[in-house]
Amino acid sequence: MYSVNEAIRDKEVRLIDADGQMVGVMPCAQAQRLADEADLDLVKISPNAVPPVCKIMDYSKFKYEQSKRDKENRRNQTIVEIKEIRLSMTIDVGDIAVKTKQCLKFLEAGNKVKVSIRMKGRENARSYQGIKVMQDFFEGLGGKAVQDKKPVAEGRNITMMLSPAKN
Repeated sequence: MYSVNEAIRDKEVRLIDADGQMVGVMPCAQAQRLADEADLDLVKISPNAVPPVCKIMDYSKFKYEQSKRDKENRRNQTIVEIKEIRLSMTIDVGDIAVKTKQCLKFLEAGNKVKVSIRMKGRENARSYQGIKVMQDFFEGLGGKAVQDKKPVAEGRNITMMLSPAKN
């Protein structure tokens, strides 16, 4: 992570003081002495620069504030789940209506939906019918979804990915 105090082994460092003002390039020992006089830590913030950039700061306070920022960022991020809906090639109109209603619930919650059909026996020879069922299902959503992945037959499965439409 960050090198602190005696862990900094460079000969020269570019120093920034506690107020954020550039002090200049100086030997590491002198920079450490200035940090000790201020009762603060010397922290290497840019190790790849030539010479490395170090700052005089309260390292424990810096770590605490950074952990608070990270926690806030984790709280604000949204997790998108992938829900799955399974159809069959011989599905009836009423069943499609129920599955469409369930799919709309998932999409309104902000989730992506994977729609799949598993073909059995003679259905494998007529995958075009499964793709048509998928297209009818998508049209039944009434524009509230966007196709991320169009219906594709992959082996015994036909899959399609949907995500919520932007308003």
